[in-house]
Amino acid sequence: MFPFFSRSKMSDAPEVNPAPAKTHEPHPLDALTGGAFSAATSGERASRIRDWLATQPDHEQLQEVFKELSGRDKGAARAVRERLDEIRRAKGQEVIAAEWAEKAQVLLAAPKLNIADALAWQRDAAKAGAPLSREPLSVLKVQVADRVKVIEDLQHRVQVQREAAVLLAQRIEVLSTKSWRDAQAALELLRADVARWQEQAQELTGDASWASVEARFPPLLDASRTQLLVVWEAFQPALAQAVAAAEDVNAPLPPVPVWADELRTARGLPTEAAAAAAAAKPARVAKPKVAPEVIEKAAHSVREALAVLEKETAEGHGKASAGAAAALRAVLKVHGKHIDSALEQQVHTALVAAGELEGWQRWSADQVREDLVAKAEALLNRPEGQALGGRKMQETLRNLREQWKQADQGGAPNHSLWKKFDEACNAAHKVVEAWLDKIRTEAAEHKAQRLALIEEVKAWAQEHANSGDWKAINRALHQFGDRWREGGHVGEKLFAELQPLWKQAISMAAAPLEAAQKESLARRHAMIDEAMALGAAPTLRIDAVKALQQRWQAEAQTVPLDRKHEQKLWDAFRKPIDEAFNRKSADRERAVTELSARDRVVLEASKALEAANASGDAQQIRAAMQALEAALRGQAQAAEAVATAQKDAQAHSEAQAGALPVATEGGAGESAETPDGGEVAEVATPAPAAPKPTARPVVAVRGDDRPGMKKDAPAAAGRGTRPGDRRDGRPGDRDGARGPRGDGRMGDRADRGGRFGERPAFEDRGPRLGDTAFRAQREAMEHAQLALKKLAAQAHGEALTQLLTAWEKRDAALVPGTQDLGSGVTASVRSAWTQALTAAPKGDAAEALLRLEMAAEAPTPAEHIAARRMLQLQLLTRRNDPAPAQTWGQDVARVLASSSDAGSARRLQNVLKTLLRK
Repeated sequence: MFPFFSRSKMSDAPEVNPAPAKTHEPHPLDALTGGAFSAATSGERASRIRDWLATQPDHEQLQEVFKELSGRDKGAARAVRERLDEIRRAKGQEVIAAEWAEKAQVLLAAPKLNIADALAWQRDAAKAGAPLSREPLSVLKVQVADRVKVIEDLQHRVQVQREAAVLLAQRIEVLSTKSWRDAQAALELLRADVARWQEQAQELTGDASWASVEARFPPLLDASRTQLLVVWEAFQPALAQAVAAAEDVNAPLPPVPVWADELRTARGLPTEAAAAAAAAKPARVAKPKVAPEVIEKAAHSVREALAVLEKETAEGHGKASAGAAAALRAVLKVHGKHIDSALEQQVHTALVAAGELEGWQRWSADQVREDLVAKAEALLNRPEGQALGGRKMQETLRNLREQWKQADQGGAPNHSLWKKFDEACNAAHKVVEAWLDKIRTEAAEHKAQRLALIEEVKAWAQEHANSGDWKAINRALHQFGDRWREGGHVGEKLFAELQPLWKQAISMAAAPLEAAQKESLARRHAMIDEAMALGAAPTLRIDAVKALQQRWQAEAQTVPLDRKHEQKLWDAFRKPIDEAFNRKSADRERAVTELSARDRVVLEASKALEAANASGDAQQIRAAMQALEAALRGQAQAAEAVATAQKDAQAHSEAQAGALPVATEGGAGESAETPDGGEVAEVATPAPAAPKPTARPVVAVRGDDRPGMKKDAPAAAGRGTRPGDRRDGRPGDRDGARGPRGDGRMGDRADRGGRFGERPAFEDRGPRLGDTAFRAQREAMEHAQLALKKLAAQAHGEALTQLLTAWEKRDAALVPGTQDLGSGVTASVRSAWTQALTAAPKGDAAEALLRLEMAAEAPTPAEHIAARRMLQLQLLTRRNDPAPAQTWGQDVARVLASSSDAGSARRLQNVLKTLLRK
C-alpha cells in the first residue's frame, strides 16, 4: 500500500527524484474542432463539439472526429454520431425520394393511368418512408391525385350518361303508349335532348384521360348509345307514318299498336284486339288423362333408382355408381313420360353429379394428389417471416396425410406421387422434431423450477411458523402462487404428479394464517353481533360505535382475509350502524320539517313577496319586503318582551319577600330602588351588611426591594417633578389613594357595563328558522332584489329613450324629470338640458361626444379614434381644466344644443347608459 525506503531517515538526500514536467502535445484535430480534444472537462468538450457542429462540417470530417472522440468521451461523441445519423437518413430519404419521384413520373407520362396503381404508389411510398411532404414528391402527389380525380370524374359522368340514356328511352316508350299527337308535340324537345346526349357522350370519348378509364365503362357508354339510337330511330319513322296515315286514309298504319288503334278508330274500323277476338280459333282438344295409379307407380320406380344412384355417388364408388346410373336411365325410358318436371330435374341433377365415375375418377384423384404434393413441398418454401411453427407444422402434416388417405380410397393408388409426397412430409417433419426437442428441454427446466419452488415453500413454512405478521405471510403466499402459475408449461402427466406436492407444501405454509383467519372470523362475528345490539338500542351511543369501529379496523389491519369475504363481513357490520344513523337523521329531518308558528308567518310573508314580484310593481314589492322583514324580527321582539316581563316580575317578588331593615351611613328611612330604577316603599329597618369577601391564599410574592414594596418599609414621599413623580399631583402611594377595589375581580368595571362600556347587549334573535322557511324567505328576498333591479333598469332605459326623443323633436317638455334621470343628474343640469333643447340647433358636438366617451370609458367609432387621441393629448396640457368625468352634464347640454342625427344619437345613448347609473 505504502512505499518503504531502505535508506536512513536522517539522510540529506532527497526522498524522490523530481520528475520532469510532462508536456501535452496538442491533438491534430484540436485546430479543426476548436480545442475539443484538449478540453479539461467533459462538459467543456461537449460544448466545443456543439460549437464546431454549428459550422456545418462535411461528412469526412465528422467521421474522423467521431472515430477519435468515441474512444475518449462517448457523451461528447453522441452529438457527432447524431449528426452522422441525420446525414445518413437525409441521404437515404433523398435516394428514396428520387426513386419514387421517377415512378410517379412514369405513371404520369403513361397514356393510360390505372387508378389502383396511382393509389398504390402513394401508399407504398409512405410505407417505404419517402418524404411525401417535401418537393418533388409533394408536387407529384398533387399531380397524381388530380389525374385520379379527373379519371374518377369521367367514370362518374359515364354512369350519369347511362342513366340519362335510360331515361330518354323510357320517355320514348311512354310516348308510344299515349296518343300520336302527344308524341308529335314532344318530338322537337326529344330531338334536342337526344342531340345533347350524343354531344356529351362525344365529349367523354374525346377527353385526353378517356384511355385511363376502367375497362368496364366504355362498353357501358357504347351500349347506352346503341340502345338509345335504336329506340330513337324506330320512333321517328313510326311517328312520321302515323302522321301520314292521319292525313291519308289509304296510307298504311304505324307499327305502334296504340297509334294504329287510334287511327283505326278515327277511320271507323274495329281495333286489332276486337278483330283478334272475333277470329279466335276453337280451343284445342285436350289429351286423354293418365290413370293416377300409373303416375304413382312411375314416380315410385324412378325415386327408387334415384336413391340408389345418390347413395353410390355420395360414397364415391365408381363402378357401383355407373351401374346405378344405367339402371336409372332404363327406368327413365319406360316411365319418363309419366313423371312431373320437378322429379325429372332431380334425376338429371343426380346423373350429372354422378358423372358416371368411369373415365374421370382416376384423373380426379391424381389432381387431388398433385395438389397435396404441392402443399407439402410449399411447407418449407414459405416467404421470409411466414415460416410455420412446430405445432402448426405438426397439425398441417397430419391433415395432409389424412387427405391423402381419403384420395386413395376413391381411386387406384399412384406410387410415384406418393413417393414425392412422403419425401416432402419427412423433410417438413424435421421442424416438428426440433420443436419437440425444445419442448422436452423446456419441460425438464420447468419441472426443476417447480420442484425447487416446492422446496423453497417448505423451507419458508418452517422458518415463518411462529411469525405473527399475517400481512407479510399472506403477501408471501400470494407471491408463491404467482410464481407457481408462471412456472412455465409442463405436460399433463407431469403436472398431475407435481400438483399434489405443491398443494401439500402450500397448505402447510398457509396453516398458521388459516388458523389466525378462523379466530379473526370469530371475533368479527362477535363484533357484528355487538353492532346489531348497538343499532337496535333506543339511544345511539356514538362513543361505543366509534370504539367498535376502531376495534374492527385494528382487526382488519392485523389479519387479512379474502377481499370479497372481507367486504361481505364489513357490509354486515356496517348495516345496523348505518340503519341507526339513518333513523336518527330521519328523526332530525322530521323535527326540522315540522313548521313552527314563526315559520308559518315567514312562509306566508315569503309567498306574499313572491306574488308582489310577479306583479312587477316596485311599491308593492318594497311593501312586501318590509312585511317579510317585520315577520323575521317579530319573533325576536316578542321573545325580548317576554324575557323582560319575567325579569321584572322576579325582581319585584324578591324585593317584597326579602325586605329587611337597611342601615346606611346617611341614616335610616331612605328609599330603595329596584333593579329597573323604580322606587319601592320606605323601610325603617336597616338591611344586613354585605358579607366581607374572603381573602385568597397567597401563592407567590414578588421579590422587590423598591421602597414601598416591602411590607415593613413605607413608601417614600413624592419627589415633585422628577421622573418618579405623578404629573397629576396625586400622592405617591398609589394603592392608598386609589381606594378599596370592588368585590369582583374586575372591580368597578362592572359598573361601566362590561368590557365595552355602555354598548348594548347582542340582540336575541329568537328561535332559529326551519330549513323550509329559511330557504323560502331567502329566495323571495333574492327574487325581489332582482325584480327591483330589473324595474330600475327599465325605468332608466325609458328615461334615456325619452331624452333622445326630446332631442330629436327639439321638445323640452319631453325631457324626463330629475327623479327619473337618477341621482347623477341635478336640477341645474336638467335645466341646462332643457335650455339647450329650447334654442335652435347650433354648434358642433364632436368634441363633446369624445369627452363623454372618455368620461364613460366607452369605445369610440373607428373613424373618430384619431380625434379622440388628439383630444386626450390636448387635455394632458390643460392641467387646471376639469376632467371629462366632472363636466359630462355640460357636455351633454352641448350635444343636445346641436342637431340630432342617427350616429350621434347612438353614441350619446351608449355613454348615457353608463353615466346615468353613476
